[in-house]
Amino acid sequence: MNMQKLSSRIALIALCAGLSACATQPTNSQIGAATGAVVGGVVGSALTAGSTVGTVVGAGAGAAAGYEIGKRIK
Repeated sequence: MNMQKLSSRIALIALCAGLSACATQPTNSQIGAATGAVVGGVVGSALTAGSTVGTVVGAGAGAAAGYEIGKRIK
C-alpha cells in the first residue's frame, strides 16, 4: 500500500472517530453526511485508481448527498 492511500484511509478513520464522539444524539442529516462521505470516498477512490483527489471529491459529493437524504428521513 502506498503512502497516499494509507494517509487517506487514516484521515477517513479519524473523521469517522471524531463524528462518533459527539456528545448528543446525531441527527439523520449528520448520520447521512458521515455515511455518504465514507461511501463516496471509497467509490471515488475505486473509480480513480486510488487518487487522493478522486477520494476527496467522492467523499465531498457523498457527504452532500447523504446530508440531503438524511434530511428527508423521519
